[in-house]
Amino acid sequence: MSLLLLSWEFFQIGLFAVGGGLATLPFLDKLVDKYDWFTAADLANIVAVSESTPGPLGINMATYTGFTGSGVLGGLVASLSIILPSWVIILLVARILKKFNENRYVQAAFEGLRATVVGLIAAAVLGIMQLSFFIPEVAGFWNQINYKALILFVALVLVRFKFQKIHPIALIGAGALLGVVCGGF
Repeated sequence: MSLLLLSWEFFQIGLFAVGGGLATLPFLDKLVDKYDWFTAADLANIVAVSESTPGPLGINMATYTGFTGSGVLGGLVASLSIILPSWVIILLVARILKKFNENRYVQAAFEGLRATVVGLIAAAVLGIMQLSFFIPEVAGFWNQINYKALILFVALVLVRFKFQKIHPIALIGAGALLGVVCGGF
């Protein structure tokens, strides 16, 4: 794996994935098709681990990808590449925003960015749901449905709505425990 190519790809993700970790998912999904750095299953697994552990998803995925392809140096290069655009932009924006915070064009740009972020996150959620609830290798639509995962999802959503005081970490732990007890999904 070329460190320069790795750096360029994750720099672009860091530059254009506005809205945080989940907004990186559509870009990471494109890397699955473009390179053999990781598979769709790897992506689903790292999303599960990243959402269950501290740290941003995009950086975790960059570190994982870089490390698996080029060791510690690759992990470091990919991680720094994905955060560099945000770091530079935030330095510039912090200086400028104080002057233009009330500007109607700036406010309109932020409204557009919010809508874009919601769309990117929704696309990411649908992609993760597809990876989690369907087994594409099996013939026939009804056979492709991962019923165990779907039942677990519905059960945990209902528990979350019924008992809102339950901390999300407890639900994540319950999902992991059920996955181990049931032999995976």
